[in-house]
Amino acid sequence: MKNMVKSGFLCFLFLVKVMSVGAQSVLEHVNMFIGSTGKHSTEYGGTIPAVSEPFGMTQWCAATRVNGISRTCYHYDDNRLIGFMATHQPAVWMGDYGFFTLMPQVGEIQIQPEVRSVVLNHSQETATPYYYKVNYTDAKGNEVGTEFTATSRCAFFKVTYPSNGKALLFLEASREKDGGGIQILPERQEIRIYNKERHDSHLGPRLYNFKGCYVLRFSEPFAGYGTWNNDDVFKDKCSEEGSHAGGYIEFEDNIRSVEVRIGSSFIDYSQAAYNLNEEMPDTLNFEQIKEKVKEVWEKNLDKISVKEASDEDLDIFYTAFFRTMQYPREFSEYGRYYSPFDDRVHEGVSYNAYSLWDTFRAQHPWLQLTQPGRINDMITSLIQMYQEGGWLPKWPNPTYTNIMIGTHADAVIADAFVNGFRGYDVEKAYEAVRKDAFCAPRGDYRWGDRHYWNGDYEARGGLTEYLQLGYVASDKTNESVSRTMEFALDDYCIAQMAKELQHEDDYKVLMRSSRNYLNLFNYRTGFFQARKSDGSWGKTEEGFTEGGKWTYRFCVMQNVPDLISLMGGTKAFCTELDRNFEEGYYRHDNEPGHHFAYLYDYCDRLDKVQKRIPAIMKQHYQNRPDGLSGNDDCGQMSAWYLFSALGFYPVTPASGEYALGIPHFKEIVVHLDGGKILKIKAPDLKKGQPLTHVRMNGKLLEKPFVSVKEIMQGGVLEFSSR
Repeated sequence: MKNMVKSGFLCFLFLVKVMSVGAQSVLEHVNMFIGSTGKHSTEYGGTIPAVSEPFGMTQWCAATRVNGISRTCYHYDDNRLIGFMATHQPAVWMGDYGFFTLMPQVGEIQIQPEVRSVVLNHSQETATPYYYKVNYTDAKGNEVGTEFTATSRCAFFKVTYPSNGKALLFLEASREKDGGGIQILPERQEIRIYNKERHDSHLGPRLYNFKGCYVLRFSEPFAGYGTWNNDDVFKDKCSEEGSHAGGYIEFEDNIRSVEVRIGSSFIDYSQAAYNLNEEMPDTLNFEQIKEKVKEVWEKNLDKISVKEASDEDLDIFYTAFFRTMQYPREFSEYGRYYSPFDDRVHEGVSYNAYSLWDTFRAQHPWLQLTQPGRINDMITSLIQMYQEGGWLPKWPNPTYTNIMIGTHADAVIADAFVNGFRGYDVEKAYEAVRKDAFCAPRGDYRWGDRHYWNGDYEARGGLTEYLQLGYVASDKTNESVSRTMEFALDDYCIAQMAKELQHEDDYKVLMRSSRNYLNLFNYRTGFFQARKSDGSWGKTEEGFTEGGKWTYRFCVMQNVPDLISLMGGTKAFCTELDRNFEEGYYRHDNEPGHHFAYLYDYCDRLDKVQKRIPAIMKQHYQNRPDGLSGNDDCGQMSAWYLFSALGFYPVTPASGEYALGIPHFKEIVVHLDGGKILKIKAPDLKKGQPLTHVRMNGKLLEKPFVSVKEIMQGGVLEFSSR
C-alpha cells in the first residue's frame, strides 16, 4: 500500500512540473498534499488541498469522506471521491459549519455518499492554492472532469461531461439536524442554498440567525430539476428544506461543458450575490479568474526568497508558508460581518478561526512579520468578539466553544501591542485581557476540554482558586497544572500592556501572579505537580493538558532564568533539557514543546540549539502526504518550521525578542512592510561547525537573542563560525 501511495504521489509531482513549464514560480513548490494523511486517525497534519485566496472566508475542496469533528473532508489515503465542498472546517479536530456539497453526475441522481462515490486516482489530480482539477470515471464508465478556482468568498467551477448520457449536478444543502434548504430558480439559471449546521453547536451558544448562504449562477439553462429529502426524490419541485435535503439539475443532451459561479455569505443571499459580483464578475472568464488568484498567491509567497536550496527543501518551505496564510480567516464581507457572538450583523471588519492555544506561539508572531497589514484588523476582531459576547474567545468556531485551556488571546493581543501594533482600541483591548485575568467565569467548577455549553463560557476555568491560592486546585478543576502555568504566562503578557498603559497596580499584581508556577514546583522531584485546595500534593501525572510532567516541566516561557534556577543552575538545566530530547520525552507533534530547543539560549548555549533544530526539522517536516508529524493547527506547525528556517524563534510572547537558532539556507531574503528588506546570511552553513557568532547589521550580538523591532526594521542578520 505504501508503494502505491508513493507512486501516486510521484505522479502528482510530475503533473505539477509539467503544468508549470515556462516562467518559474514559487507556487510550483507548494505541495497541497503534505499533511493530508498519517498513521493516526487524527494526530497527523490534518490539512486538506483547499482552494481559496489568502485567509479566504470560504474554502473549496474535493471530498473523499463525510467530514465532522476529528474528520476532515479530504484524506489522501482514501480512494473514493464523494463530491466537492464549500467548507469552513479549520482543523481536523474542529467541526465544520455553513457548508454544502455538489457533485457532477451522469444518468440517474445518486444521493447517499457511499452510492454516489467514484474511484479517485491521484494521478488524475492537479492541486494548487489557486486551482484544483480532477478527472474521474463513474461505475458505468462515464468520464467527468471537474475543475475550480476560488477567491475569498466565491468559487468558479467548470464541469466537462461525457458526449453521451444525461448530465446532472447533485447538490446537498444539509445533512444533519440543524438542516438547510435549497431554492431552484430555473428562469434565472440560479440556485440558492442555505445551511444552518454547526458541528460544534453543542459547545457554544445557540445562534438563531446563523446560516451559510450560497448563490449559484449557471452558464447553461436547466433542462430539468428537482429536489430530494433523505432518499425521496421530487422531480420538478423547486424548493426543499430539512435535516438531509438538497436538489439537482439536468442539462440538455448537447451540453458538455457547464460553468458555475458561486458566491458565499454568512449574512444573506443578497450579500452572497454582491460578493459574487465583486469577485467573479461576468466580464472575467474562468482562466482570467484563475490567473488573478494565482497572482495574489505569487505576490504573497514572493515575500520570501531563498538561495542554494534543493527542490525538496523549497517544497517544504513554501508549503509551510502557504499554510500560514489560511488562518485566521476573513469573516467580513465588504464592510459588514455577521457576528456569531451576538447573532447580529454589524459594520466593520472581522476575522475568525483563531486556534489560540496553538497559534499564539509562532503563527501570530509570524503574521506580524509577513502580514503586518492584517494584524490590527485581527486584533480588532478579537476585541469585537469581547464586546459582542462578553469575553475574548479561546477557540472561535465560529463562536465560543470551550475548547482548550488558557486565555491566549491575551498573549496574542499583548504581543502585537508590545511589538508596536496599535491600530485598534487599545484601552478596550486592555479591558478585555484584564477581565480574563481577574474575573472568574460564572459557576466556576470542574471544567474540562470541550465542555458542553450550558449558558456559561469557561474563560479561565479554575480562576477562583488561582486568585485565592496562587494555583488551580486539582480537586476543583481538571487540567490544573497546565491551567496554572498557562494563566501565569498570560498574566505576564497582560502585565506588559499594563506597564506601558500606566496601570501600575495591575502590573505589580500580574507580575507576581506570573510566577504562580512556583506554587506547583515540587523541589523533591524537580517537576511541576498538581496540588489540592488544602495544599497537599496530587498525583504526579495528574492535571496536564495534551502532555505530562515532562512536557510542562519546561513551560515557563515568561521567566526562563527563574526556571533554570529552580532546576539547579545552567549546567543542571542543560542536562535535564538534554534528557528531555535524548530519552524520548520531546513531542514536536504537539505545541507545548515547540520552544524547548530554544531554551538552551538562556544558558548561552546557542551551539546546542543549533544541534537540535536541524534534527527536528528533518524528522517532522517531509515532502510527502504524511510529511507532518502532528496537526498543523491553523499554521502553528508550519510557522515553527518557517521561523526555525530563518534562524530565530519567538519563545516568550510580549517580550519583544526572538531567541536565535540556525538558518536552514545560506541566504534568505524577507521583504518586509514599507519596502524594508531583511537578509539572513549563513555562508558557513553545513560545514559542520556551530554558527555561534551572530551579527545584526554588522554588530556582534552579545547574547543569542535579537529584538523583534530590529528584525522588522530590516537589515542583515549574519550567522558565522567566527
